[in-house]
Amino acid sequence: MNKVKKIIGIAAASAAAFGLQAETVKIAYPNWAEGIAMTHLAKVVLEEEMGYDVELTQADPGVIYAAVAQGDQDLFVDGWLPNTHADYWAQYGDVLENYGTTFGNGVTGLVVPAYMDINSIDELNSVADELDGKITGIGTGAGITKNTNIAIDEYRLDLEQVNSSGPAMTAALSNAIQAGKPIVVTGWKPHWKFGRFDLKVLEDPKGVYPLDGLRKVGRPGLRLEMPDVVDFMVNYSLTEDQLLSLMLDIDDSDDDPAAVASAWARKNQPLIESWLPAM
Repeated sequence: MNKVKKIIGIAAASAAAFGLQAETVKIAYPNWAEGIAMTHLAKVVLEEEMGYDVELTQADPGVIYAAVAQGDQDLFVDGWLPNTHADYWAQYGDVLENYGTTFGNGVTGLVVPAYMDINSIDELNSVADELDGKITGIGTGAGITKNTNIAIDEYRLDLEQVNSSGPAMTAALSNAIQAGKPIVVTGWKPHWKFGRFDLKVLEDPKGVYPLDGLRKVGRPGLRLEMPDVVDFMVNYSLTEDQLLSLMLDIDDSDDDPAAVASAWARKNQPLIESWLPAM
């Protein structure tokens, strides 16, 4: 146990001994694979290493940005900025705190199984009938949903975006691949599906889908009230391999994501300790 972890553990134990209630950190997250993984791992570190209680709330991104800006939630660790969530940042960014990227190379676009004989969005009309005229999407509040509507117009696609949720999208993708059928979905990296299936992100010659960083966003005043939480957030980042490993562990397990994240953290203790605030 390193010095920082030991001091934090002693402080948490002392608080419990004197009947002091741990402070609560409220984190909101979307029902997206990487958001679930990164948020539950943050919860594990804050609770098990830093002595906080963590309250998680799942919501659509627009609701999350508003709640953090209004101070009803403390943190959001999956903000796709500066592009995909640009509208939300334009509305709330003046009051939000930006703690840098959790993951620095967020890719969005239209994704197909590798066995489909197309490589670019502008080839989709050639297989529109095979796709039953639809793109399988996620929630209506997602930035990728808006950009897909733009792509349909820009590329004059004979396709309609059918919205559902992240889990429903991956279920449809899995079912199509098992049957060897064509499908196109709104997809993004990082996501466990790229570790599970042989997929390709279609080329986007018109540049509809931008690259982003997955940013950590905090409510106004959090840095003054919980400086150690903010220090942890600034340090908190994952490589693609690390995040894919965590997402696959969660997807493979029937356990609660927090339990899986806790087990993953124990296997990656030097990484976890590198995020802890200096004392």
